[in-house]
Amino acid sequence: MNIPLNRRSVLLAAALGASSTLLQACGGGDDTPERNIVELAQNTPDLSILVEAVTAAGLASTLSTGALTVFAPTNAAFAALLTELGMTKEALLADKALLTAVLGYHVLGSTVLRADVPLGKAITPLSGGFFKIESAGGLQITDGRNRVSTITATDILASNGVVHLVDRVLLPANQDIVVTAAALPDFSILVEAVAAAGLAGTLQGTGPFTVFAPTNAAFAALLTELGLSKAALLADTALLTKVLTYHVVPARVLKAEVPVNTAITTVQGQTFTVSASLAITDQNMRSSNIVATDVFASNGVIHVIDKVLLPR
Repeated sequence: MNIPLNRRSVLLAAALGASSTLLQACGGGDDTPERNIVELAQNTPDLSILVEAVTAAGLASTLSTGALTVFAPTNAAFAALLTELGMTKEALLADKALLTAVLGYHVLGSTVLRADVPLGKAITPLSGGFFKIESAGGLQITDGRNRVSTITATDILASNGVVHLVDRVLLPANQDIVVTAAALPDFSILVEAVAAAGLAGTLQGTGPFTVFAPTNAAFAALLTELGLSKAALLADTALLTKVLTYHVVPARVLKAEVPVNTAITTVQGQTFTVSASLAITDQNMRSSNIVATDVFASNGVIHVIDKVLLPR
């Protein structure tokens, strides 16, 4: 994403200002900060709603010990969340289950400084689920609902870990792979095929799964290639099952974790390979391109491909 120069300046100034405030809250430039994460937040006006939320969820003691990383949403981030969810602050603070799940999604059970962030790879927070962080004009987080947050300040040290400021509250995934695909119009034939093959229940299971999902155009091209109508394809349960399970890997594999030029074993049992340019070669030496990556779901991840893969 290209950020205009004037906007970058504003973001940089905001991040530097926030870092300065929090460093002062930690006691200046001391090598060993005296305040823990909760005390640090309590002494930072722009984290007052976060402090209220932590207190309401009963998480203050948890965040005061151990070695943790907290992605801390600012007051503006919480205000935006309330608008997004159509809730009042009072209603949010009264929902302890929701608060606990959301706040735990912002906490890692180890200290991870900016330089140590595993860019592009799945990061598992204390409450479960996953998100990823990428460097795109600054550090950005993609959460479980495919929403993007920017990290506006990093490496704010506390006695029990580190705090990074974020400009949007992160939300864990709330839809499985099938529901996620069904919400995207370009996967309507794939969703029909999954249902016809009786695989919806499997793909709504715990997983995790990685699905290489063909678009509607990819299925249209397959029908031409095979000389079949859509109705005939959907009626052939054996063929559908064989083809669809060849698109599923029984593990969560984000784009940054794809093993390049290495045989990848599918649920169907046969393998395919992915090149450095994200081109897939199937068992019939046919080539498909991965055209979009890392669409997150509660039980895995979807990558979009432009040609249906065929096993032997």
